[in-house]
Amino acid sequence: MDQMKHMAEKTAEPFLDKLKKDPNNPDLLNQVGNLYRATHQFKVATGYYEKALAVDPKNAAIRTDLASCLYYTGDIDGSIAQLEKALTYDPKFTGALFNLGIIRWKGKKDNAGAVATWEKLLKVTSDPQQKEKLEHLIAQVKQSEQT
Repeated sequence: MDQMKHMAEKTAEPFLDKLKKDPNNPDLLNQVGNLYRATHQFKVATGYYEKALAVDPKNAAIRTDLASCLYYTGDIDGSIAQLEKALTYDPKFTGALFNLGIIRWKGKKDNAGAVATWEKLLKVTSDPQQKEKLEHLIAQVKQSEQT
């Protein structure tokens, strides 16, 4: 984990230098958040996503990334709240819908909520691979209820 932290800090240096000149750039803040999230530095990433959302509050993609970090730090309810807020800005945002289903299923043990969320996603996605994955997940959740 220390190695990943060091890698994130090294990789983030050029972005952090740019942020010194442009501290309210949501794209830069998001990129730094993504670097820290990719190296499992979820609390650090959360701070960058929150700063980006302070500048660009309606950005569903950044909100979805923030929700992932909150989930991994144990804030299940905060994660769900961020995903639901993202969906108020973009009701068909596939990343938020997919993650919301996963977190309802795994984090809240809300099988019905997960299935309902993924069924909404099935209606809006045109990606055949994603549809197949969703159908598999829905079947898996429904099967687990029967055992």
